[in-house]
Amino acid sequence: MIGTLDPKVPPGPLDQKWRNHRDHSRLVSPNNRRKLEIIVVGSGLAGGSVAATLGELGYRVKCFCFQDSPRRAHSIAAQGGINAAKNYQNDGDSVYRLFYDTIKGGDFRSREANVYRLAEIANNIIDQCVAQGVPFAREYSGYLANRSFGGAQVSRTFYARGQTGQQLLLGCYQALCRQVASGTVRMFPYTEMLDLVIVNGQANGIITRNLRSGKMERHAADAVVLGSGGYGNVFYLSTNARGSNVTATYRAYKRGALFANPSFTQIHPTCIPVSGDYQSKLTLMSESLRNDGRVWVPKRKEDRFKPPNEIPEADRDYYLERKYPSYGNLAPRDISSRAAKEVCDEGRGVGPGARGVYLDFADAIKRLGVETIRERYGNLFHVYKKITGEDAYKVPMRIYPAVHYTMGGLWVDYDLMSNVPGLFVIGEANFSDHGANRLGASALMQGLADGYFVLPNTLPNYLAGQMGKRPSPESAEFEQAEHDVRARLEKLLKVNGTRSADSFHRELGLLLWDKVGMSRNEQGLREALRKIPELRHEFWHDVRVPGDEEDYNQSLEGTRWARRRFPRIRRADVH
Repeated sequence: MIGTLDPKVPPGPLDQKWRNHRDHSRLVSPNNRRKLEIIVVGSGLAGGSVAATLGELGYRVKCFCFQDSPRRAHSIAAQGGINAAKNYQNDGDSVYRLFYDTIKGGDFRSREANVYRLAEIANNIIDQCVAQGVPFAREYSGYLANRSFGGAQVSRTFYARGQTGQQLLLGCYQALCRQVASGTVRMFPYTEMLDLVIVNGQANGIITRNLRSGKMERHAADAVVLGSGGYGNVFYLSTNARGSNVTATYRAYKRGALFANPSFTQIHPTCIPVSGDYQSKLTLMSESLRNDGRVWVPKRKEDRFKPPNEIPEADRDYYLERKYPSYGNLAPRDISSRAAKEVCDEGRGVGPGARGVYLDFADAIKRLGVETIRERYGNLFHVYKKITGEDAYKVPMRIYPAVHYTMGGLWVDYDLMSNVPGLFVIGEANFSDHGANRLGASALMQGLADGYFVLPNTLPNYLAGQMGKRPSPESAEFEQAEHDVRARLEKLLKVNGTRSADSFHRELGLLLWDKVGMSRNEQGLREALRKIPELRHEFWHDVRVPGDEEDYNQSLEGTRWARRRFPRIRRADVH
């Protein structure tokens, strides 16, 4: 193993750890920062914010973007909001309550010091984004508005209608563009990281491929930062963007970076149900809808085929309100998802395949008026109608759980550095802040906390000892890494089988969803242990990849992603 698993949590009380750590960390002087080069892989909220902040501090930054623009990062899909303990509602919120709710929501499996720091920094994030011009919703008084999210009994979620992630990303993007214009950040769009380069036990660069031309390049740096998202697309059908391909963290893992909590996958309860085999992804309906929508199914199996408006109130089971009266329809995501699966397994699910439950806004429209509901959720209702053809103002939405987020990721210490010295991991790509289940409105919080406030303060601890040590991209380690990448691509192209990579990915995803998805048992895990190696063997003997590596080749990209998604289900997981 490279490095050690020392979490480096500072001593002292929780509420003083972060302040004391910053006060005693090493620094890099302004005139030395321009001599240091940092690679940032990913340009969503985590990657984009850290690239912009490091550029503002004077470091030389290379930021690698899989898409044509950082504005297309998957961060835009985080619709509902971002948490902070401002207590504008005067309902008893505090930094400690935000910390405790996040720890409890993660089944007490998070690193407490990291989570308390996250709760402390959350208020600063809101101030930062308001200063950038992010159009958060406001009350008549002018105060920023709040709404409730699952797992909390206070209103602490700040939002921009149903587009919070998009608006936050635009604020981050303008900060990034400023640094690009000033010359401190250099963007590399349409570029995918294919390998991590380790020199003398430290991360000192990456090998990339231009997705337009197929050209390979070597990039050396004093530190490498991964902000490339999670691995939810291993299930094929998920709410993740199709380009969320986990390449960067997987290659880091293959080079010695350790993975933590890989089995912790979040199933979001508020998604549009699967409608057919033709689908390649699923669509998220924001958790914010559960503020005003009521979740129910028919009490009797025979009523599931009736139009919902013909089922009388007495024959409806508002099962979340019945089972979890303290939280009602805003129960945490894992609890709400399991409850939906249970009622569908009982034969009371609605819609095609009986895999759906109703999210009904009739009471809210009667209480608040249709215009208020349209003002709060209009864009989400519009998306729902475009996809399903149903008007949620008149009939209940149909929702069902789907893979949404991965709490597992590369292991990091308190400074967000992996066990590989020089390799830092932020946002969804690391494991540290969410434990076994992420509470709603926490992903945006973590990504921006890591990028704007944490890593810019902890990175100098490492960089202060790296002056003048950056290797040349012509060194033997870089040459070997590029050779390894070319060999892997050549091996894929030479198989020349009969099946597309997408067909393998779909088959693998269905297997994982059935056996390692929302519910798991020994029999299902053993079956997955048997079938996945068989599918992997077939992949390497029958996958077909047209084209070549030195050109624009989406088939090659898709095949690499499919190959990386064959998981290593450990036999220990069966017990």
